[in-house]
Amino acid sequence: MALKKYNPVTPSQRQLVMSDRSGLWKGGPERSLLEGQPKTGGRNNTGRIMVRHRGGGHKHKYRVIDWKRRTWDLEGTVERLEYDPNRTAYIALISYPNGEKAYILAPQRLKAGDKVVAGEKTDVKPGNAMQLRNMPVGTIIHNIEMKPGKGGQLCRAAGTYGQLVGRDQGYAQIKLASGELRVVRQECMATVGAVSNPDHLNENTGKAGRSRWKGRRPHVRGIVMNPVDHPHGGRTKGGTHWSSPTGVPCKGYKTRSNKATDKFIIRRRKK
Repeated sequence: MALKKYNPVTPSQRQLVMSDRSGLWKGGPERSLLEGQPKTGGRNNTGRIMVRHRGGGHKHKYRVIDWKRRTWDLEGTVERLEYDPNRTAYIALISYPNGEKAYILAPQRLKAGDKVVAGEKTDVKPGNAMQLRNMPVGTIIHNIEMKPGKGGQLCRAAGTYGQLVGRDQGYAQIKLASGELRVVRQECMATVGAVSNPDHLNENTGKAGRSRWKGRRPHVRGIVMNPVDHPHGGRTKGGTHWSSPTGVPCKGYKTRSNKATDKFIIRRRKK
């Protein structure tokens, strides 16, 4: 799907650029795959703000996505592609012969009426899922597991994908879009293809109100605050190291804490 530009009928439409969703389902979602999703406004259980600039937004429900592709060796049919307010990618409703239905991430070039299957050895077609040990080297993949049976964790955002570049000693080598090269167990599952909606990166919100619909409140720079409100507050020139509101340094300061997975990273992402 391409980008959609608008004539400047109103000031907010002068810059507005959105993905064309004309090919998506116009009706409501599958009710059996919905869950309630209460809003937090960025606050924890004591009512304190943990994440700034969140609040409001349109009410929506969570679509339960089948990250693990639990229905094994059973060919499903794509009923329709849908918009999901919880993520940047589109989702596809799959109907199986046994009556089950499930949502999966919609890969590019998947359309209504296509057949998808998850199994030990499947065709290399968009939407099909299998273990990495059975995939041909060079395959473009998404929704990649990091631990066998845990469900997909890598390459789930709109337009993202990884590439299977090799296998060695029970591990599969995956090149990510960031340039990082890492290994995961060959028993991990992945889905063939790149994630849908690649033009999401080129969208232009057009007005502040559209961000408010998504639950994003205005972002205020720390340098325009008073000293009591932010470490950057009251600053004119120099004198303060750049930091977060809680005082954690930024601008190159390393905050990575989970070093346990460093052994699985062959090459770090591009600087």
